[in-house]
Amino acid sequence: MLKKIWHYTKRVVLIAFVSSFVYLLICKWAMPPITLTQLGSVIEGDGLKRDYVSWDEISPNVKLAAMAGEDQLFPDHSGFDWASIEKSLKTDPKKKNKIAGAGASTISQQTSKNVFLWQGEGITRYIRKVPEFYFTKLTEWIWGKQRILEVYLNVIEMGKGIYGIEAASQQYFHKPAKKLSRMEAAQIIACLPNPAVYTVKPQSSHVASRSQWILRQMSNLEGDPDVQALIK
Repeated sequence: MLKKIWHYTKRVVLIAFVSSFVYLLICKWAMPPITLTQLGSVIEGDGLKRDYVSWDEISPNVKLAAMAGEDQLFPDHSGFDWASIEKSLKTDPKKKNKIAGAGASTISQQTSKNVFLWQGEGITRYIRKVPEFYFTKLTEWIWGKQRILEVYLNVIEMGKGIYGIEAASQQYFHKPAKKLSRMEAAQIIACLPNPAVYTVKPQSSHVASRSQWILRQMSNLEGDPDVQALIK
């Protein structure tokens, strides 16, 4: 009996590994048809506003704001910001003296989580860590930085039932993502820690203050040659 269970388990793991790898290869060129987070939004009644756009249809301001607000080492790391991870492990989550933008989850990790895995805290978060590491490394090796950032900006939640920068841009500013200003881009990115609570319109106090911080970080980052090469 145990031998049969072990044999079945190995087959399931092998099938899951192969199918996930094939899906990752497909997503190098095609956007995911739907993610678990987006599906959950539909089931919960929030709807699904989404309009995938290509790299050239996203304003450089958005790309710069995303790195400034979410992952300033994105052009340089290999998928993980180990220094920030170590810092986050030593930080008491109940303390309020954290520096804005100092989270341990990189854009690469967030993309892997959003496209291939699930959201959630508690024990599910720790269960997710192994496959998250796997998908993050593969996307770094196979997709590359530009594709990771492109997919990230197309799939992340930017408001209740609003996914991706094009849907957010149309919803909040009634214009395509290609025409977003620096301030508009910063305001949208500022909602990302919790877009259901930190609203862009009406603007929450968090978005108002954090968008100003993101604008300052954008000014600091934009002269970096690696950042410039990536946002064009």
